[in-house]
Amino acid sequence: MSGTDVYTQELKHREDQLALQYLPAVKAMSFRLKERLPSSIDYMDLCAIGTEELVKLARRYDETQNDSFWGYAKTRVYGAMLDYLRSLDTVSRSSRKLIKEIDQAIELYMSEHDEEPSNEELSILLGIELEKIHEARIASDIYTVMPLDDQLGTPEEGGILERIEHDDLIEAIQNVLMTFDEREQIIIQLYYFEELTLKEISDIVNITESRISQIHKSVIRRIKDTVGGY
Repeated sequence: MSGTDVYTQELKHREDQLALQYLPAVKAMSFRLKERLPSSIDYMDLCAIGTEELVKLARRYDETQNDSFWGYAKTRVYGAMLDYLRSLDTVSRSSRKLIKEIDQAIELYMSEHDEEPSNEELSILLGIELEKIHEARIASDIYTVMPLDDQLGTPEEGGILERIEHDDLIEAIQNVLMTFDEREQIIIQLYYFEELTLKEISDIVNITESRISQIHKSVIRRIKDTVGGY
């Protein structure tokens, strides 16, 4: 074996060892993301996507440019998992319209009955096939873990982020958050910044997961309405 071959083999070995070192972190990231997703999304699929990206990053990593491999890789691995969720194509433009109708129906139902309607009840209320309701609610659950720019609309749809300055967006979000009471602001903090599951948040603030979900969706809707006025 030539000297070049030996060096190449050793380099590849170091890169693979680097990836293996952070594989537990990828597994933990996959698990936490899976906890926020519907049961139809497989943890192993998320983990495989994250691991594949981790290996690619290890082989491209230049320690002279980045002194922390995981600091360099973390957002890219997470981004690869989100790209996988986007590729499932469950949140089409037509399904987003149905998601909005379902969210509005749920909010109205909860204000009258203090509980979330079943898919069967929603099917009757909206006059829509039960299977379409089921698919849209799965899509909605996936949609809620996406970054804010996904939820505010894509460039192809004339997304809000294409029309507004970053500082204006931050101001709009702050104005919206100020309209919520302290408990609701805590929920938003726990969901977006601490990345807790609905179950974990429910245990902390002692309200139902359904109510927490509705608060989250209300935040997004108010941000859209507020930003749309800029």
